[in-house]
Amino acid sequence: MQEHHLETTVSGRYLVEAPEGDGLFPLLAGFHGYGQTADDELELLRQIPGSERWIRLSIEALHPFMNAKGQPGASWMTRRDRELRIAENVRYADAVIAQVMAALPADVRLVLHGFSQGAGMASRTALLGGHPVAGVMLVGGDIPPELDDLARMKSVHIGRGDHDHFYRKKQHESDLARLRDVGIEPSLTLYHGGHMPTGDYFGAAGRFLAGIG
Repeated sequence: MQEHHLETTVSGRYLVEAPEGDGLFPLLAGFHGYGQTADDELELLRQIPGSERWIRLSIEALHPFMNAKGQPGASWMTRRDRELRIAENVRYADAVIAQVMAALPADVRLVLHGFSQGAGMASRTALLGGHPVAGVMLVGGDIPPELDDLARMKSVHIGRGDHDHFYRKKQHESDLARLRDVGIEPSLTLYHGGHMPTGDYFGAAGRFLAGIG
């Protein structure tokens, strides 16, 4: 048996909310978790205080399926053809961000937000993509272990629930150590709860976002 790959064109879905008024606005781009949609991530972005002053962009993964609840969901990647999917996803995220920046009055500040599986995508987009970031916000998900040059993240906020069985304490501590090794002291939020972020997370995320220059 011979295995081949054929590159083709697929359509990606993304949601955008822009502030009213004139002027340039910073861009907050979000990546959802496994089995979720862009709608789910946009709802998380909306709950961050002060995000209404940013262009909110939620990018949906390219691989749709019906989740366990029988509802539409999507996945960023699986273990199969991992390197190929990473490259495709980063190109896709770069293209969406470029299109939004061209269509709307965006300034140079770009912050990436990732929840669960989307934390890996936010990290990869920051480190492998073509758009420099002002900061990265991760909740319920780790920084992929193969990534290096973490200093390109500039400023990082990490949230974790104290009963999160997906993003475990050991992974969390490893991420903190890796960031500190490159001179980044991350902003931390350890909230009481499981995998999904709580009000304590959103409040801290809002303070982090307000501090982006």
